[in-house]
Order: sequence, then structure tokens, then C-alpha cells
Amino acid sequence: MQVKHTLVLGASENTERYANKAVRSLLEHGHLVTAVGKRVGSINGTPIHTSIPSTVVFDTVTIYLGERNQEQWEQLILQLAPKRIIFNPGAENPDFARKAEEQGIEVLEACTLVMLGTGQY
Repeated sequence: MQVKHTLVLGASENTERYANKAVRSLLEHGHLVTAVGKRVGSINGTPIHTSIPSTVVFDTVTIYLGERNQEQWEQLILQLAPKRIIFNPGAENPDFARKAEEQGIEVLEACTLVMLGTGQY
């Protein structure tokens, strides 16, 4: 299995939130995770940051924010040029997806949890 560094955007300490579940599942599957959310915190020892580190090379950005809440992050994510962006259910954003695809970034409207659970990640 290839270990991928993943940015989880929309992370929360609330264990009922899907972004929290995704961070935990990614860690359980041995992936490196950077979690970014509205508030500083921690998920199973992984810190939640309030900004995206610009010095990290991400394989995947998985988004758990609605379209309107993605605006402030869009340019930075495109500048980071990850290999792929996953728009989880409720995070679909056709305009952002088009811009990413134009830069050669793979775009998926999918569920990170399902992908991990079925070995498609």
C-alpha cells in the first residue's frame, strides 16, 4: 500500500462529524494526515490547524465543507496542486472542480470513508 499525505479540510473534534471519522480512518489505514478546521484542536493526537501549511506536498485534499465555505481555501489548494481533490457528499463544487481539472488535478465526487473501506483510496 502506498502511503499518501492527505489534507482533510473541515476537520472537527466532534466525533459525529464525517471529517473527524475520515481523519481517524485515514490514520487507521496508515496515511499521513493534516487536519484543517475552524478551531484548533486534536483528533486522536493529530492536531487540527486553522490554516493550510504551504510547505507540505499533499497527494490528496478531501473536502468536508459546503461550496460557500470553500471559497477562502480554493486558491491556496489550487496553488498546492495536489494529485487529487475529493469532494465528499455535500461538498460538491462544480466551479472549483472545473478549475482543478484544468490544472490537471484529478477530481472525484466521492466519499473518502467508503473509498478507504473498499480499498479504492
